[in-house]
Amino acid sequence: MSFLDQIDNIKLPQHIAIIMDGNGRWAKQKGKLRVFGHQNGVKAVREALEGCVKANIKFLTLYAFSAENWNRPKLEVMALMELLVTSLKKEIKTFQENGVRLNVIGDISKLPSNAQKKLQETIEATKENTHCTLTLALSYSSRQEIVDAARNLAKQVKEGKLQAEDINDALFSANLYTQNLPDPDLLIRTSGELRISNFLLWQIAYSELCFLDKMWPEFTKEDLFKSIVDYQQRERRFGKTSEQL
Repeated sequence: MSFLDQIDNIKLPQHIAIIMDGNGRWAKQKGKLRVFGHQNGVKAVREALEGCVKANIKFLTLYAFSAENWNRPKLEVMALMELLVTSLKKEIKTFQENGVRLNVIGDISKLPSNAQKKLQETIEATKENTHCTLTLALSYSSRQEIVDAARNLAKQVKEGKLQAEDINDALFSANLYTQNLPDPDLLIRTSGELRISNFLLWQIAYSELCFLDKMWPEFTKEDLFKSIVDYQQRERRFGKTSEQL
């Protein structure tokens, strides 16, 4: 029986975020170049997205390329940018058929112009879709996002548009890149690594964390469904006691 059949549709996580880790190591284990792992990782992205659509998950955010990833070998970075463009071209049909709206967070200005163009075209083409919002974190740094939010709020205070004492959690969240997204209920990381790696640090304050030993290219819909089932078996207290819930 599929884990999909075990999911409680009443207790669905609204937003799932995934750190897609292990492409390079998976390729190395097979005696291949790292780019081979990234190419096969695209299949896992499709699995995750189609799994979210099947399970009626409204928001999926994927850590696709961190700000720190620019420090990787130039050829690998170039291959990743090319893969981004070709994948968007191939997956637009999947987006439209499944009602997926594309969204992007991060410093997109650093991406090659053809990648920026294809991203904007896909965002525009899918903007009316409502079944699931797929957010790609590209050239993304959570610390930089928090710094940018603080700068923006400081600027508003300096200009007299805002009083410092008015700043609270909700206002700070409204100045993040994710201002139009709910905070993730569930964060999944593949490859067996047990860290967050500068991803959605503010937003995952109360997220449930799930770490999988599988490398990202091995990730399937069943892994997503099982993670949702595991999530639903946990008690989310948000600082309260069990008796208060």
